[in-house]
Amino acid sequence: MNSIDVSELLIFSGSSNIELTEKICAYLNVKKGLISRKVFSDGEIWIKFKENIRGRDVYLVQSTMPPAENLMELLIMLDAAKRSSARRVTAVIPYYGYARQDRKDQPRVAVTAKLVADILTKAGADRVITMDLHAAQIQGFFNIPLDHLYASPIYTDEFENKKENLVVVSPDVGGIKIARAYARKLDAGLVLIDKRRPEHNQAEVMNVIGDVDGKNVLIVDDLIDTGGTFVAAVAALKKLGANKIYGAVTHALLSGNAIERIENSEIDELYVSDTIPTNNLKPNSKIKIKTSAELFAESIIRSHHSESISSLFEIDKS
Repeated sequence: MNSIDVSELLIFSGSSNIELTEKICAYLNVKKGLISRKVFSDGEIWIKFKENIRGRDVYLVQSTMPPAENLMELLIMLDAAKRSSARRVTAVIPYYGYARQDRKDQPRVAVTAKLVADILTKAGADRVITMDLHAAQIQGFFNIPLDHLYASPIYTDEFENKKENLVVVSPDVGGIKIARAYARKLDAGLVLIDKRRPEHNQAEVMNVIGDVDGKNVLIVDDLIDTGGTFVAAVAALKKLGANKIYGAVTHALLSGNAIERIENSEIDELYVSDTIPTNNLKPNSKIKIKTSAELFAESIIRSHHSESISSLFEIDKS
């Protein structure tokens, strides 16, 4: 991509995903903004922009996966940018943490995804750019513009050469819309897994709705945490006669022994994005990384020029 007009645009990185920010800047052929971050001995975070941002269009790139300091750092960056008289401050959040707490599904619990939306706005965000929210309704939690990117273009090109005899599997009802988009793009069938969650981070496969016998399977999902649900789905599909099994998952939290679980499962390949750093993967791992930098870079420049971002995607809206 050619150099862009950066007279009013600056991109800064938080500490949670510096490598992705550098890839975004490299794609746009712009320099990453200079920022100073210090942590006091008691754990307090201190932020200072090391260049003038008055009247500039500022983009702050920070994923908010655990620990909670990642979210706190973003809030401090937002506040510092607003107090420095930036013209517009956009929070680019590749992975939006706390998105699984998106509803009051039992008594006396918080809707933390809404709380995070409120505090981001209060801290000074004028706009948010994020990717593959765990629940689409989170977009409605914001009283500021939100651009919701879809990771499907990152993976569909990879599976163009593997789409023969392929079916796309949604691991739950909530992911059916995204799975349908993959199926349409790859001209593949669609299968749904019916599961229940007896406890957090635990899932039991109840039924598989659709035919996978003798088929190659692509499981698509927004995130993978402990890997338990994903590996259970792989085992159930293999038991029903699935041939090769692939996965395409946007956010690779990979907590606990998730990597070991996946490596020991019957999956052939799992593709994840770099919205969350995955520095502990072995070179010959079944887990392959696809970068999201181009999508975020394109969304940033289109936002900067007030152009359409939805035109980047082909998503089934029905």
